[in-house]
Amino acid sequence: MRKILALDLGTTTGWAVGMPDGAKLTGTQSFKPGRFDGGGMRYLRFTQWLDDHFDTVHPLNYVCFEEVRRHLGVDAAHAYGGFLAHLTSWCERRRIPYEGVTVQAIKIQVTGKGNTKKEGVMEAVRKLGYQPADDNEADACALLQWAIANGRWQEPGRKRVLITRR
Repeated sequence: MRKILALDLGTTTGWAVGMPDGAKLTGTQSFKPGRFDGGGMRYLRFTQWLDDHFDTVHPLNYVCFEEVRRHLGVDAAHAYGGFLAHLTSWCERRRIPYEGVTVQAIKIQVTGKGNTKKEGVMEAVRKLGYQPADDNEADACALLQWAIANGRWQEPGRKRVLITRR
């Protein structure tokens, strides 16, 4: 079994970790800029958060993130792009395989429908035993379930393959 991290990237990032012993940890982390923060501070805090929380006792073996292809606003698109750039470079430096998963694929996995609303995803992950505080955490839980269902929790064979999005 591998330690995997599922992320719903954004100013409030939802996260879920599948541990090698089968335990699952979930939560959210805010990267809202402070009043006097420069434009890059949220990304520096994001990278430090990854360092502090996810690569310590048991290093990560796999990272997946919600791949958003359409944003409702320019600010959200810019923030997502910044988080994605920092996440993928963080993974590359540590040689951690990573993969983007479409919103539709995640929703189909947990609800059976690719156009389910946020409330439907929250209800579906609650039925799986998670207790998400908000839709960001629910999306991360759903993504973790996708990773488990699609074999990302299993150790790969002898051949090591980095799953990268280019």
